[in-house]
Amino acid sequence: MHIDVLTLFPEVFDPYLSTSIVGRAVEGGLASIDCTSFRDFAHDKHRSVDDRPFGGGPGMLLMCGPIFDTLEDVESRRTGEPVRILLTPQGEPLTQRVVAELATAPWLVMLCGHYEGFDERIRTGIPVREISIGDYVLSGGEPAAMVLIDAIVRLLPGALGAEHAAADDSFSSGVLEHPQYTRPRDFRGMTVPDVLLSGDHGKIAGWRSEQAIQRTHRRRPDLAIDKPNSLRPTASG
Repeated sequence: MHIDVLTLFPEVFDPYLSTSIVGRAVEGGLASIDCTSFRDFAHDKHRSVDDRPFGGGPGMLLMCGPIFDTLEDVESRRTGEPVRILLTPQGEPLTQRVVAELATAPWLVMLCGHYEGFDERIRTGIPVREISIGDYVLSGGEPAAMVLIDAIVRLLPGALGAEHAAADDSFSSGVLEHPQYTRPRDFRGMTVPDVLLSGDHGKIAGWRSEQAIQRTHRRRPDLAIDKPNSLRPTASG
């Protein structure tokens, strides 16, 4: 998979893209990620990419020219048709289903907004999929792009090492993860459930499934309502 990130601040991605799961995936050739600055395609000596909104109002808007030119230049370097993503609080909610769908695409282009957002003609003039990572507002689309990259890259075959690790995550099976424990067995009077020490894999699987269902009903009843057949996790998440 290749991912292009179009942004005003490509430098903020450098440490993130070189660490942890994403960094290992890039190093191992599972993914390639390039960041390109809108300012490289500004039309004046001041490298301006924003201007005041018509009709008045606070803040500045990203202008059409630099955004279109950046996108067209980036896309001219590769063959094929990318999936274009606009990171915006007005987009469709990001879910594991959306992540899994995007993880099958060979090429993604992510556009990160800033200031008061985009000139509306960027939305209407470029075929994009608008995605929101939550019902809140960030200063820019860069953190949202990092969240999306992380969620997608960890689904690429080989990114996590364990064959079924991603498939068993929370939301992938319709429920939250079950409780998990590691050593020591007793910590400040809090002990590991006996079933996990029994060695009976059937009982352990049943306990984990029931715990996941109960936790989902308590914490995220919206996931459990009218979905009884989906509440059957296979392992941790």
